[in-house]
Amino acid sequence: MGIILTPIDRVDTISKEDFVNNYLKPRKPLVIRKATESWPALKKWTFDYLKEAVGDQIVPLYDSSKADPSKPINASAAEMKFGDYIDLIQKQPTDLRIFLFDPIKQAPRLLDDYRSPSDLMGGFLDKYPTMFFGGAGSITFMHYDIDLAHIFHTHFNGRKHVILFDNRWSERLYKIPFATYALEDYDIENPDFTKFPALDGIEGYEMFLEHGDTLFMPTGYWHWMKYLDGSFSISLRAWDKSWAVKAKSLYNLTIQRKFDDIMKKNFRARYMNWKEQLAFKRADKALAEGAPR
Repeated sequence: MGIILTPIDRVDTISKEDFVNNYLKPRKPLVIRKATESWPALKKWTFDYLKEAVGDQIVPLYDSSKADPSKPINASAAEMKFGDYIDLIQKQPTDLRIFLFDPIKQAPRLLDDYRSPSDLMGGFLDKYPTMFFGGAGSITFMHYDIDLAHIFHTHFNGRKHVILFDNRWSERLYKIPFATYALEDYDIENPDFTKFPALDGIEGYEMFLEHGDTLFMPTGYWHWMKYLDGSFSISLRAWDKSWAVKAKSLYNLTIQRKFDDIMKKNFRARYMNWKEQLAFKRADKALAEGAPR
């Protein structure tokens, strides 16, 4: 059977009524091709422009190696001047990425170049835009965002391969307990179903983002991303109206994250091995029960 991937709906533009009724309320992903048509960034955000805006700031870099169980989540692998990193991803493939770059702190002049899509929904967290940069071949492992916001993810200057899964598939994706990421030992593009049988038959979405495309990812969606070219994206976040989702977000950001960091610090590999074993047990159980129903 394999993994069943359906193309994501794509539109040039969409009315608020259609967006809310057909995508926001049912929590279904969507690609909007011309959401950025009025953005100065669509033409201004070249690599040279970004180098000028950010300057020689030192930025943390992340690679494709498996997370160190003794370190907090999002611990960086290296550091580099931003301009040197941009030169690198333009010249050659690399698995190095810039993760959660904050334009408000690092390059405030960029704030004038984009617009939150408030014509489609409210609740935007305008103080928390984030940017992501990657070299050709670099991968963002399967995870969902810890704050459970709706995400409008716009890509620039290249192509990105994206695979999404509804949160109801969490156990079948080998979700790591007390975390919002999955086991990093399988390749979602070419999984070994003998080692990871729970992946066989799961259903998701797939798309290829190009310059100016905006992906709407509803709250809690698992996402895996691969940069096909040296390129970058910006994510704009909006709260879901549900108080249950907001409460879960607060729990994730405070109690769960703090507990996980303490356990990793004190028990390191032993704690991580226990979590991975539990992820396998829960995946096997979900598969046996035919979850999700």
